[in-house]
Amino acid sequence: MKNDSFHALSEYALELVRGAEPPLLAALAEETRRATSRPGMMIGPVEGALLRLLVQLAPARRVLEIGTFTGYSALWMASGLPPDGRVVSCDVSEEWTSIARRYWEQSPDGGKIELRLGPAAATLAALVGPFDLAFIDADKESYPAYWERCLELVRPGGLIVLDNALWGGTVLAPDDEASRTLAALNRRIAADSRVAAVLLTVRDGMMVTRKR
Repeated sequence: MKNDSFHALSEYALELVRGAEPPLLAALAEETRRATSRPGMMIGPVEGALLRLLVQLAPARRVLEIGTFTGYSALWMASGLPPDGRVVSCDVSEEWTSIARRYWEQSPDGGKIELRLGPAAATLAALVGPFDLAFIDADKESYPAYWERCLELVRPGGLIVLDNALWGGTVLAPDDEASRTLAALNRRIAADSRVAAVLLTVRDGMMVTRKR
């Protein structure tokens, strides 16, 4: 498929899901693009809608998020939880999560989100499972460690989703630490008997796995 055709189809998929993006989330996405230096760290609406669907299908009551940024993905997942559900969301940036907090406070689902500020490794070491779903979207070099810890924290039958699994296509010919790490981890997960896994070519790639 030609690049222009793929781009047109991606825009078509985005158009179909736009109606499912709440106005508050659209406003958060717009501020993220305008006010941060790395807006590409935010997932898109198609990924958000998919995460919400996965939360509902799990079905999940406890969600773990590693990498919050400005809180867009956390709000999508929180919107799929029941009233007593909880997203434990981990990040190290006070600056970026201050944006997240403002929008969470405006959302009827914001009360379901619990922010844990600090290095993810330390936060994860202190957490007690089980979680029903984990979403990994943080520093790529640490993905292998996050993956192993999530396998310990997520219940059997639960889901672990990793964002940026394609890393802009560089996993095909890795030439830096992040792309080498992701390329190796993708193959490791595909061969891991502890999970059933599928790599989706949504946006920058989503590895979706179910713990056996």
